[in-house]
Amino acid sequence: MSTRTDTTATAGTWRLGDLTVNRIGFGAMRLTGTAPFDHGVPRDREQSIGLLRRAVELGVNHIDTAAFYFSATRSANELINRALAPYPDDLVIATKVWPGRDPSGAWWWAAPEQLRGQVEENLRQLGRDHLDLVNLRVPPSRRTESIAEHFGALAELREAGLIRHLGVSNVTARQLTEARAIAPVVCVQNPYGIGAPSEDRALLERCGELGLAFVPFFAIAGSGREAGPAADDGEEVRAVARAHGASLAQVRLAWTLQQGPHVLAIPGTGDPDHLAQNMAAGALRLSQEELARLTSTRATGA
Repeated sequence: MSTRTDTTATAGTWRLGDLTVNRIGFGAMRLTGTAPFDHGVPRDREQSIGLLRRAVELGVNHIDTAAFYFSATRSANELINRALAPYPDDLVIATKVWPGRDPSGAWWWAAPEQLRGQVEENLRQLGRDHLDLVNLRVPPSRRTESIAEHFGALAELREAGLIRHLGVSNVTARQLTEARAIAPVVCVQNPYGIGAPSEDRALLERCGELGLAFVPFFAIAGSGREAGPAADDGEEVRAVARAHGASLAQVRLAWTLQQGPHVLAIPGTGDPDHLAQNMAAGALRLSQEELARLTSTRATGA
């Protein structure tokens, strides 16, 4: 593997428990095809392997993945294993459980006693004897309910040595408090980006007060979610991009990183050129006036 050039260093670092990561990481959801899961066109396997290796060369030491990131022909975890094992000592691989997909691609949600099977599936696919970080991904339908039983099951797996650190994903402030009463939490992984509502901002700030990493997903895609950025990107974003000679994605990432030193980014792509642009976004500094303009942008215009 080539010598690292570490373009992510300009964004600084943060700690996930006892693990230090660069604030710009990599999301693996788009490794398998031009669209996630069974949508879009499958990506060339060797290109995806090369892209992962290039990401590490550029300084990525935090990769976000999941066993359910697979298509009919590709598995994100298998690609990560093939590209990067034996893994660099400083590489942190985070995964998530509770959602699952059967071999046909159909979605299902695990009962607490089934979480061990999901953890072991990630271990097998990644070729690891423990997972650095496991996020409990809460179903949209359960965001008003208790997560204690599921998080407690993960806490037991942490005590058994299968998991090093725990996080929560797609949670409310109340659910974060509930989880922290059961076992240490090192990060919150929630949707967040330009146009996010004020209650989402409040949770981001609460994580900063607690010293927890806040790891937004869909920071680039915004309301487009898995489909990617909406074609009608807001004029405020476009104006800032023109002023800096930057891409729209770079502006969105720079804005995300400037929300606080505890905020991490996990942009995903299968395109080598987009990878380089994303990794360089940490060097883009937006003015306070630009940050304010973008922050006031409504989700419908973002």
